Amino acid sequence: MPVKCNICDGSAILKRPKTGDALCKDCFYYAFEEEVHKTIIDAKLFTSGETVAIGASGGKDSTVLAYVMKVLNDRYNYGLDLVLLSVDEGITGYRDDSLETVKRNQMQYDLPLKIVSYEELYGWTMDAIVQQIGLKNNCTFCGVFRRQALDRGAMMLKVNKIVTGHNADDIAETVIMNVLRGDIGRLRRCTAITTGAEGSLPRCKPFKYTYEKEIVMYAYFKKLDYFSTECIYSPNAYRGFARAYIKDVEKIRPSAIIDIIHSGESLSVKTSVKMPVQGNCERCGYISSNPICKACVLLEGLNRGLPRLGIGKTHKERRKIEELSKKENSTQPEAAQGPGTTTSIQAPVEAMESLSLDRRKPDVTKLDF
Repeated sequence: MPVKCNICDGSAILKRPKTGDALCKDCFYYAFEEEVHKTIIDAKLFTSGETVAIGASGGKDSTVLAYVMKVLNDRYNYGLDLVLLSVDEGITGYRDDSLETVKRNQMQYDLPLKIVSYEELYGWTMDAIVQQIGLKNNCTFCGVFRRQALDRGAMMLKVNKIVTGHNADDIAETVIMNVLRGDIGRLRRCTAITTGAEGSLPRCKPFKYTYEKEIVMYAYFKKLDYFSTECIYSPNAYRGFARAYIKDVEKIRPSAIIDIIHSGESLSVKTSVKMPVQGNCERCGYISSNPICKACVLLEGLNRGLPRLGIGKTHKERRKIEELSKKENSTQPEAAQGPGTTTSIQAPVEAMESLSLDRRKPDVTKLDF
């Protein structure tokens, strides 16, 4: 006997992982889109007339986000100017292919597209960085550089906000990662639906309460064009272990993902705990809780041939660099410093300043519906 849709009494073809409701295609589309709309309205994410950059990687999350944002913007007259913003990390056989998907999305959704690259901003590609650092800490470089590159691309476009495809699974994983690391600063803000509000470019997460499985289902049944190969440098990423843990817990308790997010939202920190204070990097001007931002520290390590300089806590190599810099400053008069004496990090930093101015195809039948 066919199962009836819980909304329209038609024939159901799927069971929602989030609620357990049996729905037909059209009712699932409507429920999915309306929940995202409710999240946007309840959190007051946008104001009419704003220009919003959609972080587009070509993957399922960003592709569905771009599609749904365009649908809701037209349906409810948000009054937003939407643009696609992509970051080219320089990963041969992965990012170059996914960017082709983004370019097709640009034509399919009729949205402007801007692509910024690590090589353009920092003088390095991830392929070159991996050759220096190996596969153990490469995700640290990519994560730090990507966050800054997205902001710098948005500055070029002069947008008001950035939206990213972070879903409920991603946020729950981040909560677990920060608990395991004991990172109180990030743990306190990782569940916020909008971050960076104190700066010039807030970031919003319309998919904060949207399950990854439902995003896959939506993309599959809508036949959206997206890229589904895993990054070739991420098999040993720390997040992968948190993701595996979340999936195991979800099998026992489907509401675990939302429960973890609510736990993060309810977290309170003692007033006696010293929290990092946001400021600006002395070198590139990017927002940072330290005098020199993480990107500049990592970039200096790469340019000096010491790629582990910014990894972990204060490293002995970093102390050597500080001592060497003091000696160089004391032996070289300022007036004598010409182009030939400029340190290797300065050129990429100056370039960034000038710029800032102007998995295999998911099989739905294998998911636990």
